[in-house]
Amino acid sequence: MSKIHVMSETLANKISAGEVVEKCSSIVKELVENSIDAKATEIRIELIKGGLESIKVVDNGIGMDKEDAILAFSRHATSKIIRDDDLFFINTMGFRGEALPSIASVAEVILKTCDGASSTLIHIKGGELLENKSGDLRVGTSIIVTNLFYNTPARLKYLKSENTESYNSINLIEKLALAHPNIKFTLTNNEKDVLKTSGSNNLLKAIHEIYGLNVSNKMLEFKASNNDFDIYGFICKPEILRSNRNDLNTFINDRVIRNSEINKAINDAYYTYKPDSKYPIIILKIDTDPTLVDVNIHPTKQDVKLSKIGELCDLIYTTLKNTLYNNLLIPNALKEESVNIIKDSVIKEIVSNMTKDEKVQTQLNFVVEEKNNTPELNTSEELLINKEMKKMVLYPVGLALGTYIIAQNEEGIYLIDQHAAQERINYERYIKSLKNKTITTTQLLIPITIELSSSDFLELKNHLNILTNMGFIIEEFGINTYIIKAHPTWILKDHEEESIRKIIDLVLTIKDKFDPIKFNDNLAKTLACKMSIKANMHISNIAAEELLKELILCDNPYNCPHGRPTIIKLSIYDLERMFKRVMN
Repeated sequence: MSKIHVMSETLANKISAGEVVEKCSSIVKELVENSIDAKATEIRIELIKGGLESIKVVDNGIGMDKEDAILAFSRHATSKIIRDDDLFFINTMGFRGEALPSIASVAEVILKTCDGASSTLIHIKGGELLENKSGDLRVGTSIIVTNLFYNTPARLKYLKSENTESYNSINLIEKLALAHPNIKFTLTNNEKDVLKTSGSNNLLKAIHEIYGLNVSNKMLEFKASNNDFDIYGFICKPEILRSNRNDLNTFINDRVIRNSEINKAINDAYYTYKPDSKYPIIILKIDTDPTLVDVNIHPTKQDVKLSKIGELCDLIYTTLKNTLYNNLLIPNALKEESVNIIKDSVIKEIVSNMTKDEKVQTQLNFVVEEKNNTPELNTSEELLINKEMKKMVLYPVGLALGTYIIAQNEEGIYLIDQHAAQERINYERYIKSLKNKTITTTQLLIPITIELSSSDFLELKNHLNILTNMGFIIEEFGINTYIIKAHPTWILKDHEEESIRKIIDLVLTIKDKFDPIKFNDNLAKTLACKMSIKANMHISNIAAEELLKELILCDNPYNCPHGRPTIIKLSIYDLERMFKRVMN
């Protein structure tokens, strides 16, 4: 007797459901994307207990006739591709024909749809058709999903709490609303409004509706193209960063996608504008020929493969970096409160009800794994000049707490962290010197001897070429000792031995393949920090004035090399509002 047999349609759908339906937000995603493909301009999502009890999606799309309504629940039935070649020209959110039959095989589904001519009601439970009759005449489609995983208890127990499932769905609809600002989205949970967008087709307005005024006021618009890609969107100023990558919103042909290489290009563009542990808010819309995108990798269709990914990442990196350089990025001391009260209050309620483990898991769910998070510098890049910043004149008037220079001009008052400011100045000076192919050296009247342990002595011997290529004249001098007879001229005067020891310590940390770009960057950071004015070191007004002049001329005067801000502003308007000289 044959041991191999063809599995039933119901069993095949249940297996497929394991890939398509991972959580409540998976169902929301599939149903909402179907609504988008149906040319809906208004989509309403109603959750009960975060979707654990009920998920309802209502749209005003083109609807279906009776025949299509039945066929939609058949496996691999789709209106979106017909021929093999169509796989290379996918312009729709869905195309696999797996979502509806998979959902219906593990839940109870009631579909009401109308194409303007006829209306149909389909009732399916566990893949079995219970009802097929005429429905209400309202153009569009309504789908209600209940009793999720009632017949697959092994999967039911892996659903999270109501709070976690709610959070996942809210996050999903936020991204879809940013991808499709022309569609009006409404999301409710337990009959409470959580999220509303206007469908105005204005991306900045959609950002305001989702993130609130404080974020939308701090966004910078960008737009660029090359032969294969058009990119457009908004990036945040470095003053409003996030602790995870969830707000790296990337869309290709209006599809929400995940791509570690694109995320890395975004992160690299913010290099030295932010700490390594913080991430920007970005809405990046990429338009390209569908033949360059392969979305047929996983049923979620969020992991994609891109042809010419290198050219795209270069375009993103250059565009974002130029956008940051061409804008004044001094943060205001006063933060404006978000006006997105409805969503913020509900989100806070959801998060406050989460257990500690749920909060940790939610954060982990938002993390996009990066193969290499270390930024790479582009040595051939010519840094842009921020004309607005270069014209600024700051007049120092005092020093607060021995650390913060107080300055003013016709626009307001500025506070400058003297250590961070000089660290930025020194960093750019060192980077410029290290990039210079012409090496000039200074002979030491009294050579410097460096004594090391036996292991460090041998390790440094393996990397002596790094020091000699930088301009050091270094020789062995007795047991476990080196003597320095000359050093490059960029070594700070009166700090020669301290600087040389720091450089040697850095060389000794090299274990794998030597990367000169990363090494020079780490070296510049290390020396810049160690050779800068420290906090609680009082400096004169003349020294402060010179420091501010040098800071203004930096390519990035807004942040120290580690991403901390160097300068913040309190405008005249802010001061007058605080002292009630103005009342609005």
